[in-house]
Amino acid sequence: MSMINEIVEQLTVRHCRLPVRSRRDHGSGLVSGSVDVVILELRTSGGITGWGEASPWAVFTGTAEAAAAALQRYIAPVVLGRHIAEIPAIMTDADRTIAGHPEAKAALETALLDAVGKAAELPVWALLGGRLRSQIPLSVSLADPEFDADIDLVAKLRADGIGIVKLKTGTKEHAFDVMRLERLRKDYPGLDIRVDYNQGMEPVDALRRLRDIELFDVTFIEQPVSGAHLETMAMLAGALDTPLLADESVFSPSDMMRAAQGRICDAVSVKIMKTGGLRRGLDVSAIAASAGIAGYGGDMFESGLAHLAGTHMIAAAPNITLGCEFYQSSYYLSHDLLSQPFPVKDGYVIVPEGPGLGIDPDDEMVRQMTVSEQVIQR
Repeated sequence: MSMINEIVEQLTVRHCRLPVRSRRDHGSGLVSGSVDVVILELRTSGGITGWGEASPWAVFTGTAEAAAAALQRYIAPVVLGRHIAEIPAIMTDADRTIAGHPEAKAALETALLDAVGKAAELPVWALLGGRLRSQIPLSVSLADPEFDADIDLVAKLRADGIGIVKLKTGTKEHAFDVMRLERLRKDYPGLDIRVDYNQGMEPVDALRRLRDIELFDVTFIEQPVSGAHLETMAMLAGALDTPLLADESVFSPSDMMRAAQGRICDAVSVKIMKTGGLRRGLDVSAIAASAGIAGYGGDMFESGLAHLAGTHMIAAAPNITLGCEFYQSSYYLSHDLLSQPFPVKDGYVIVPEGPGLGIDPDDEMVRQMTVSEQVIQR
């Protein structure tokens, strides 16, 4: 099968609503009931199907409705009739056609890479330069407002071999965060604990409170203040002994350049939904590496499909050494969209070796979760 002759003939854009198991509180907002994603199905002239996912969050990057509209109205005309191997040209044209909407562009690039990988009989990581690692340490976030439920979850995680958790902080009073850290350290002294404020702190007393957090020997402190407060981030990074990780401060390669120049962080969360795709995620990681800043594999509220895309990116990224948080499909969604379980074993995400992303969605499950659909043909 020659990928050179494979033309994009059809795009199907589905807005899906995925039930979740519990409420989760974050410094920037809460989630309960369900999360919304957009699934992109790309079909070629030779019958190859490529899949991608846009996983926005209204308080973070945008809405599912906006991502679907971006794909349907603006991006589809750029893609239909093009060769699937023209990924850099297609993505450049998508950027010129519509500003922003990184999640929609991530879905597009993922679907193209999946299709090319299937045509070439290569995994996506091979298309990104090759695989550096075959497994990635998995971190699971704790954000249930009922802490006893999170304690029960940690017991399950430890039984499953998972040794990393990330505590979502800054949603209630400071004493609540301290209490939870005390409990986790007491019950699980060997646990790798990270904390993430999702911008939930006010700059005025951030340093004083974060010095309390440092007493619990956490691996990193993520985005304590607003992403726009670069000077405060730089001050905190210089004053704290614990590594400071930037998330909402860094979306694009140019953001990463400013972060490196301003020394606002010691590590950065790389998410394809922020950067607009896997290759730009690698660009962010490379800039971070040049400044001695470590990478972490972040996610949004994703199904296993988006997790797969992130997994292939991390497999090819030398600088993303702090693990990943691709736990949603295994530990948070009531039902995932993949045709087989997202590959997690003994505390690690296992990098797929099959063509493309390695696992396709389950067509019937996607249909069950779809709330709107549009088919666009050449």
